[in-house]
Amino acid sequence: MSGVFYNQADVQPHRVEYWLNAQPAAPVAFAAQVAAVCAASQHAPAIAQDGGHVIRTEEKTGIQALERAASTLPMQPGLVERPEYAYLRHGTQCLIANFDVATGAVVALTIGPSRTEEDFAGHMVRTIATDPEAPWLFILDQLNMHQSEALVRLVASAGGIAEDLGEKEQRGILQSMSTRAAFLSEVSHRIRCMSTPKHTSWLNQIELWFSIVVRRLLRRGTFTSVEDLRERILAFIAYFNKTMAKPFKWTYKGRPLTV
Repeated sequence: MSGVFYNQADVQPHRVEYWLNAQPAAPVAFAAQVAAVCAASQHAPAIAQDGGHVIRTEEKTGIQALERAASTLPMQPGLVERPEYAYLRHGTQCLIANFDVATGAVVALTIGPSRTEEDFAGHMVRTIATDPEAPWLFILDQLNMHQSEALVRLVASAGGIAEDLGEKEQRGILQSMSTRAAFLSEVSHRIRCMSTPKHTSWLNQIELWFSIVVRRLLRRGTFTSVEDLRERILAFIAYFNKTMAKPFKWTYKGRPLTV
């Protein structure tokens, strides 16, 4: 009888999902930061028409190259697909990806064994090099490497900014995370970064794209090596950009993104 009641009440006591109740220390500043991120996404098509780019950038770390120890048994009438439970581990890869808000395409990605400050700065160098004279706005979370000395020096060099940057932990722009973040977000710069507030992954559209990769490629995939994993990810991205890419609709109502 309990099963009938649960079905009628549309409740699922056998399922659970973790949830984080974000409690910002400064609600007014938090709301302003959220509004700025939303506005940047809404203005992305107009910025693209003027030759600029609004890019959501994020890393997906620890992507495992798992090879099933036996072949998957295919779906049949009355039977679901049955992947082998046991698997072999062949290592991991890190994907640093850019989601173009205006087009919905994934551009200038980086796949490698690590995610260091140098890896991220190199990724940004390669991204900007695809259109070196254009305005760029990167929307990032507040990870340390997204507010690093290497990134500040890159933005200054690529943007033709000649002012003294100071010295890390000592003085000037490079002194602290807050001074570096202020420089990177300066609206007068041709290349700038905007930070999402803490605990707002739902603001970053690329998280939706990562979920597509997991569902369509990684969850059921079997990979014989990290090289195989890398090539399959690249092939999927090429397929996605050709057949599936489109901008996400921004409908900020608590859960702001829909396809």
